[in-house]
Amino acid sequence: MNETSALWARYQKRLVVCPSIDLWVDTSRIRYDDRDFERMSGPMDEALGAMAELEKGLVANPDEGRMVGHYWLRAPELAPTQEIRQAIVSAKERVTEFAGDVHRGIVKPARGSRFQNLLVIGIGGSALGPQFVASALGSPNDPMQPFFFDNTDPDGMDRTLAKLGEGLAQTLTIVISKSGATKETRNGMLEAKAAYGRAGLAFEKHAVAVTGEGGLLHRTATNEGWLATFPMWDWVGGRTSELSAVGLLPAALQGFDIDAMLMGARDADAVTRARVITENPSAMLSLMWYLAGGGRGQKAMVVLPYKDRLELFSRYLQQLVMESLGKERDRQGRVVHQGLAVYGNKGSTDQHAYVQQLRDGPDNFFVTFIRVLTERTARPAFEVEPGITSGDYLDGFWLGTRRALYESGRDSLTLTVKDVTARSVGVLIATYERAVGLYASLIGINAYHQPGVEAGKKAAAEILELEVRIMRVLAEARGELLDAQQIADRAGEPDEVESVHHLLERLAANAGRGVTRVGADPPNVTPGDPRAAMFAVRFRGAD
Repeated sequence: MNETSALWARYQKRLVVCPSIDLWVDTSRIRYDDRDFERMSGPMDEALGAMAELEKGLVANPDEGRMVGHYWLRAPELAPTQEIRQAIVSAKERVTEFAGDVHRGIVKPARGSRFQNLLVIGIGGSALGPQFVASALGSPNDPMQPFFFDNTDPDGMDRTLAKLGEGLAQTLTIVISKSGATKETRNGMLEAKAAYGRAGLAFEKHAVAVTGEGGLLHRTATNEGWLATFPMWDWVGGRTSELSAVGLLPAALQGFDIDAMLMGARDADAVTRARVITENPSAMLSLMWYLAGGGRGQKAMVVLPYKDRLELFSRYLQQLVMESLGKERDRQGRVVHQGLAVYGNKGSTDQHAYVQQLRDGPDNFFVTFIRVLTERTARPAFEVEPGITSGDYLDGFWLGTRRALYESGRDSLTLTVKDVTARSVGVLIATYERAVGLYASLIGINAYHQPGVEAGKKAAAEILELEVRIMRVLAEARGELLDAQQIADRAGEPDEVESVHHLLERLAANAGRGVTRVGADPPNVTPGDPRAAMFAVRFRGAD
């Protein structure tokens, strides 16, 4: 048997076919054999068993003492209590009703007969999921067009507001934060509120909250009389929240079929519960990640969807995979430094970008191709050459890149879906959610907490407190010229001079912050250098 015939036989043997969800997973271009299956069958069976217990309501996040129940969002009957079951059903009904009222103009802006735009304010899972779905399913003909504040960058928010322009008056804003204490989202809310105010509009007449009951944002929305509030529950993490009100509300307002999204995820869950590994696409994905990276994440996962609509899927997966799997310690508290790096853009764009390195550079990755069979739906096929369409080229480039990588000894796997619809988006989300959970079990870490994120937030809070002390020192100096070390000393943080320097640099660069820099700025001069006195960074406090 020649190599081409051998690969065809391997493809037939290793292809996972899931006709009920129109999903195919091809693992034939990952180099593994039957002995790997035998070796991993026990751990894989344990992982599937652990997943079954998770769905029953096991407290899977002992750090916070909470269950992990995003699977119940598309199958409320599986939730462990009647209270949770009813909450899920009620939230979905309220999302559908509210979106309908907005579309019919029953809920409308102070100026105009109907909301036409949607501004989503969130960060991490509160933005990445809605952004991915908006890009995958959106069109210019949707009843509402989406915009996002997904960072605390003032210039970024100004650019979004400029795009909205006078359309801000017909813009409904959704603020998404479980506690309301997430600073990036809080800042975006305050910036949006100020923008509405400058336009002579009452923010509360254009605002909706998706948040935890009783939290800061919930109290703010209630006290100020916002249009509505929708729930976030402690048993749904941000990176798995797209099929809660976090993602369903923006999707419904944009006119997407959220019932189809939920049904796609529900059907995918049914398929990915299979205990036979070769019939379970999520199990196969997690096993391929394990084998390709030696169970240590030694190779990055490059995600290349050959469809523009799925361009943001790699960004969505970055959080889902890396926040879930990037952990210092395993469940026994041992230092393991586990993780799985994810990056990617789209095909065939990347054939003109970094596929060159993938083929000929370091062998430190494996590729996940995502292939979509349906070329277009807006118009009939158009031939760019006799008998050849643009879609033929796209698929040809996928096949060619897959072959070129394999011939160069590089691993890849391919997911194929029939089309990009609300249902198939739900299938992809659910398939990867379970793959991440199964892989976490294989490597023995907790996929459902994020101590590194919390550490970053704590460090940022300390820096902002230092900035407040810096400004107090400058105010008390009453115009006296001080350098960074002097300011750090007076702030009681002599060892934080570098942080003080960076903070002062930015404050001085922004008009209106009350800080003026006098002299040049070479922070790399060494003590004793004659230039140090001449060019020392000095700042003047606002009088």
